[in-house]
Amino acid sequence: MTPDETKPGGLDGREGGGEFLPPLEFSSIIVLLYFPALVELGLVEDPATGGRQLNLGLAKRNIDLLDLLKDRTKGNLEPEEQSFLEGVIDQLKLAYLQKAEIAKM
Repeated sequence: MTPDETKPGGLDGREGGGEFLPPLEFSSIIVLLYFPALVELGLVEDPATGGRQLNLGLAKRNIDLLDLLKDRTKGNLEPEEQSFLEGVIDQLKLAYLQKAEIAKM
């Protein structure tokens, strides 16, 4: 076995015969929580249904998980990683508050 064959994803960085996987970076973890929150806030279409939905409970759960991630990684992130995480959280919290106000009406 060559060294290239022992790397995750095989010889071409793809698993499963052609599926592209982004590089392993901290931002990839953030996006795993960020995108579903956007879907639950109705800001982007759900890829599974093609429709928009509003589920404030699930959106809040993802925001809370991002806050937890921020707390647990404090002092261990590169400045750009910290900035990205804080920006994502701020954006989601603002959107959540706006959607919660609309839902009350």
